[in-house]
Amino acid sequence: MSNTITQTVPKNNGMLRWFILIACVMIQTIFGGIYAWSSFTQYLVKDYGLSKGQSGFIFGLTIAVFTVAMTFSNKLIAKHGPRVTTAIAAVLFMLGYMVASFSGGSFAVLTIGIGVITGIGIGLGYVCPLSVGMKWFPNKKGLVTGVAVGGFGGGAIILSAIAANYLKEMDVLVFFRWLSIVTGVILIPASMLLLEPTYSETATKNKSVNMSVVFSPIFILLTFCIFAGTFSGLLVIGNLVQIVKTVGLTPAQAISTISIFSLGNVAGRITWGHLFDRYNFRSIPSSLALFAVMFPFLIIELPYLITFVVVGLLGFGFGANFVVYAGAISKLFGAKNFVKLYPICFLGYGFAGLVGPAIGGKLADLFGSYTSALWISTLIVAIAAVLSFFGLRNYLMHGSEAMRIV
Repeated sequence: MSNTITQTVPKNNGMLRWFILIACVMIQTIFGGIYAWSSFTQYLVKDYGLSKGQSGFIFGLTIAVFTVAMTFSNKLIAKHGPRVTTAIAAVLFMLGYMVASFSGGSFAVLTIGIGVITGIGIGLGYVCPLSVGMKWFPNKKGLVTGVAVGGFGGGAIILSAIAANYLKEMDVLVFFRWLSIVTGVILIPASMLLLEPTYSETATKNKSVNMSVVFSPIFILLTFCIFAGTFSGLLVIGNLVQIVKTVGLTPAQAISTISIFSLGNVAGRITWGHLFDRYNFRSIPSSLALFAVMFPFLIIELPYLITFVVVGLLGFGFGANFVVYAGAISKLFGAKNFVKLYPICFLGYGFAGLVGPAIGGKLADLFGSYTSALWISTLIVAIAAVLSFFGLRNYLMHGSEAMRIV
């Protein structure tokens, strides 16, 4: 539980915290490059004989390993601090791509290198910039988290653009080697900047929570909501090109929706962070409601510009999942307990990554369209919106006085 008094950051460290925030964004941007994986698939298939299913498995495993590894990051942070933990994560991230670069195209080695080693690196390092950033900006936790994870969302856009340029002439495995080296040059120094602030005697004091809190109704509700939002979002992301083709978009227009969704995702992460700071827990049902309203428009054939707007708003709503729940965990249980509890809540996203895209594709195979998958997504998100609205309101009205935030 958190017993909030007043939190202050030493005045002489005013500029330092901005450099630390920049480091946090850089780290998240590099880790977020994993979402550019589809940029490499065609080259792994064409040059090294992997199937699309094998390439997709590597990506899916990376996400799953990433979310599971997050649950162990709090022990490393507690023992060694965020700088050392992020440095370890950086080495593993680099090592995974370096191993992949010497794989000769072997599916097994690529899986171990990127799916396992790089996945562990991302998982161990993901929470460090979020935790440190929120401590330096205690009154802007949502916005700072949004900016940081906005970098994670933008990493795919940046890396996919770089890959599109260099892979015209460079072998994909050589690209992995250079990616390992260049990201290491950035990640290691950036990790050394993850200093935690020194508080005055009136600083916020956070009591450690009993881990049984993960079985409490409020924690289960937050975990279900992040699952619902990311299940639906990943179902769309994993099948977006095929979905928009069925409502009349040309192949070129369909491909462009990937960038539109990604840009909406980045904007959403930053904006929802600001909205969380201003409206607190009201932002959770609001973000889910936006999702629920937008999904049915992907079933209707509309002018392509309107479809682009719908896709952008879906990306905008999807971005909320990586901000509002982090802010909620920190506000409810305190910044000290964030590194323990948020990775467990985030497992909802990991499970969604395993089942969302696959279920969308399977339902399309069974029924010949994505209509049923989109209606199921709408229903799940609508249920989460209603439950979060009434559940959070009831909890904040009748829950522990120490945890009543709004």
